[in-house]
Amino acid sequence: MTVRIGCIVEGHGEVRAAPVLIRRIARGVGVQVDIPHPIRVPGSRLAQQGELERAIELAARMIGGRGAILVLRDSEDDCPAELAPQLLARAARARGDLPVAVVLATREFEAWFLAAAESLRGRRGLPQSLAAPPDPEAIRGAKEWLRSRMPAGRKYVETEDQAALTEILDLDLARRAPSFDKCYREITRLLTAPRR
Repeated sequence: MTVRIGCIVEGHGEVRAAPVLIRRIARGVGVQVDIPHPIRVPGSRLAQQGELERAIELAARMIGGRGAILVLRDSEDDCPAELAPQLLARAARARGDLPVAVVLATREFEAWFLAAAESLRGRRGLPQSLAAPPDPEAIRGAKEWLRSRMPAGRKYVETEDQAALTEILDLDLARRAPSFDKCYREITRLLTAPRR
């Protein structure tokens, strides 16, 4: 059985990275997955009344009204524990007939790379000595953290590097970041819930 997952993401990098992440988790739980092209809605627009609901309805149409929907965005300076339930309640009101998950990366998606930094050593221009900082999700500017560790003439480019790093990221190491652990659990739930 193939599970369809509609994605709503915030950034250009996540348009490519979110399907990579979902497919990797699906392989781990032994589920076939079909992911239509993600819907990109900037975070500031998602906060506006009606915008998330419109995106949820579009995602539902893209998956044919069967499957599940994942909303993935950065929390920036918002508290994920406060904002995520608000967005989830709005999404559930829009399409209560479908399993929906709202995951907010604490600060930004790239904090998950910092949590699993050791698995990225020597890849995409990162040094062999790369080590995770003590609290990856506390760092404001994870993209800049990655960029500062790349050699001269090479910089982190979200649209080029995010999906590539997601493909090689050690998922177990990344789960050291609480928001990634939640993401992993929520994607697993979406992949298995529609099969019940």
